[in-house]
Amino acid sequence: MIRDDIKAAQIEAMKGGDKERLAAVRLILAKLKDRDIELRTASQVPEDDAIVVDVLQKMVKQRRESIAMYEQGGRAELAAKEQAELDVIESFLPRQLSEDETKAAIEAIKAEVGAASVKDMGRVMALLKERHGTVIDMSKASGLVKAALA
Repeated sequence: MIRDDIKAAQIEAMKGGDKERLAAVRLILAKLKDRDIELRTASQVPEDDAIVVDVLQKMVKQRRESIAMYEQGGRAELAAKEQAELDVIESFLPRQLSEDETKAAIEAIKAEVGAASVKDMGRVMALLKERHGTVIDMSKASGLVKAALA
C-alpha cells in the first residue's frame, strides 16, 4: 500500500536527517489525514490506494501551478523549494502512462462506447477516470480526449 511506503519514508527521512524530504512527507501525511477526516461521514469510502493517489495528484497539480507562478514572478528560490516537494510527492505516485499509452486507452474506450463527437467527451472521460484514473494525469488526458473526438 502506498500509505505504508509514505510512513516508511518518514521514518527513513527522520533517521537520515533529511529535513527537506521529511517536511514534504509530513505534508503528504497531513493531507492524507485531512482526507481521512473528510471521508468519515461518507457513505461509500473508496479503496485506500485510490484515496492516496487522488490526494497526491492534487498536491502535484498545486505544486506545478505554484512553480509556474514563482517562475513568472522571478522567485527562483521558491520555485526550487516547490520543485523539491514535487519530486518527493511524485516518488510515491504509481508510474504514469506515457502519452502513447494514454492515447491507446482513449481510442479503446472511444471504440467501446461508440463516441463520435465532442458531445461524447463526458462518457469517455468518466470511463477513462474509472479505469485508469490512478495512472493518468486527467488534466492532460482531457486535451487528448478532445483532440481524439474532434
